[in-house]
Amino acid sequence: MIEPRPLRLPILHDDGHHRCDWPFVPLYVDYHDTEWGVPETDSRALYEKLILDGFQAGLSWITILRKRDAFRAAFDNFDPQKIARYDQRKVAELMANAGIVRNRAKIEGAIASARAFLAIQEREGFSQFLWRYVDGRPLQGKRQHMGEWPAQTELSARISKDLKKAGFNFCGPTIVYAFMQATGFVNDHLTGCWRHDACAAMADTMKDLT
Repeated sequence: MIEPRPLRLPILHDDGHHRCDWPFVPLYVDYHDTEWGVPETDSRALYEKLILDGFQAGLSWITILRKRDAFRAAFDNFDPQKIARYDQRKVAELMANAGIVRNRAKIEGAIASARAFLAIQEREGFSQFLWRYVDGRPLQGKRQHMGEWPAQTELSARISKDLKKAGFNFCGPTIVYAFMQATGFVNDHLTGCWRHDACAAMADTMKDLT
């Protein structure tokens, strides 16, 4: 007999806040409370998060989060202008850097994605390009437990397809949906999590990005 999976409801922490059940160490709790689900409108920051989500493929986000400072140092603070000019000598340097995830395909994908980013940024702005998919306002999830989270959606599949067409790499529908959750395109904090209403309120203060 197969036992049913637990619902993974919000968990009460010692500080009195109920949180989504995935932040389990202080670094993760801080990320959950200050970054995850907050609408991000800075184009460079969006590029950084999309690239890091690509590096996460096959790994856990806590692994990437623990290496994030090393990634930022190795990748020139994710400056797309600089990354777009990386050559094979720089790739070899990155492959020798034990502080990051040393995956040649992902490193070269970040370079290709930087070039794709610059083309979109010049044409219309990368932030505007992405926020247009949700009409400039975060989608508001009403999920009570994490079993209701989808791995991907029709929208994440459409964004993924368009990003790949533009030249981005490591941006499949599942990666894109995780990116959308993290950068606030969808507010997927559980309704019982203290951050759900706080992130929802941020949508009302956003400028028109479409």
